[in-house]
Amino acid sequence: MEENVQENVIRTEEGTVKIADEVVAIIAGLATTEVKGVAGMSGGIVGGISEFVGKKSPSKGVKVEVGEKETAVDIYVIMEFGVRIPEVAQEIQREVKNSIEKMTGLLVVEVNVHVQGVTFSSEDKEQDHCKVK
Repeated sequence: MEENVQENVIRTEEGTVKIADEVVAIIAGLATTEVKGVAGMSGGIVGGISEFVGKKSPSKGVKVEVGEKETAVDIYVIMEFGVRIPEVAQEIQREVKNSIEKMTGLLVVEVNVHVQGVTFSSEDKEQDHCKVK
C-alpha cells in the first residue's frame, strides 16, 4: 500500500526535486525548538489537554500547507515560564520562515504560533525542591 505523502515539486532543466510536506514540518519544528524560551512542542488539544511532545519529535506540533511555491505553517508550542511570550513567538516566526526559505526555496507566507501552555524549567523545579527541605 503506497503512503499518501504531499510533495513540493521543483522542476529544473535537469529534472525534478520533490520535497515532502513532512520535511518542511521537520525544518519548522527544529527551527522552533532552537528558540530560547520554547520548552517543547504541543501535539495539539486532545480533550482539552495539551500533549507535551518535547524536542525529540521535530515534526510533532507542526502543521504545514505546502503549495508549488509557497507554504503556510502552524506551530503549537509550550513556553518556559517567565519568558515574554510575544517576543518568543516573533522569534519563532523569524526562525521558521528563514530556515524553510533557505533550505527549500519555498516562500513562507505565514507562520502562526499557537501557545498551548507554559511550563517551569527543570532547574526551577530543582531549586524549588531544595527550598522545601
